Amino acid sequence: METDSKNNCRECKKSSTCFQYLYPDELEFINSRKTQITYLKGETIFKQGAFAPYILYVVDGLVRVFLQTGSTKQLNIRLTKQGDFMAFSSVFGDNIYNCSAIALKDSTICMIEKAALKQLLIKNADFAMRITSRNCRNEGRYLEIIQNTSYKQMRGKLASTLLYLSSEEFLKEDVFQYLTRQEIADFASITIESAVKFIKEFEKEGLLKLEGKKIKIVNKDKLQEIAERG
Repeated sequence: METDSKNNCRECKKSSTCFQYLYPDELEFINSRKTQITYLKGETIFKQGAFAPYILYVVDGLVRVFLQTGSTKQLNIRLTKQGDFMAFSSVFGDNIYNCSAIALKDSTICMIEKAALKQLLIKNADFAMRITSRNCRNEGRYLEIIQNTSYKQMRGKLASTLLYLSSEEFLKEDVFQYLTRQEIADFASITIESAVKFIKEFEKEGLLKLEGKKIKIVNKDKLQEIAERG
């Protein structure tokens, strides 16, 4: 982990478009209330149940966000990449992180003081609208997780997971090279044995191709059909 407090928000070329709606004095304010940290691959960024003084913004990198559902069990919620916020809901109430996050590759994160961000949300309506709408898109992902765990069979769960991980927003990341089969299974809420079995079945059915750890979706329509059928 490496800290860099010199990076200026006004000069950052990887800041969210949301920050474009801040006035110069507001940018200076948020700049004085944040710390930029680089986490190495495999480092924990924040932990479920820990005190939550910060909202986190991914400047660069790839992060796995998950729930610890038991001493050894995890449920992967989503991946975050450049331009995404984490723990945003804690602005409005929670004083602890309700999930955990770990860097899948070296990742640069801006730790923004929660109180400072809340102050700007109250003061600047355009900024508040942009940043809130950006984070509301996560609702669809959470509903999908509920659907997967509630009524889908294992093939449907895995199909949904593979579609999510290969979706357009992650094309530049080629995320499968960073994920173990166990982590893919934890996204689908199935066992690793089932994940490996169905990945091989999908390959035989011509739905995907395997290149080592990498998974390339070949027949997205058929995979979508399996996901919808559950």
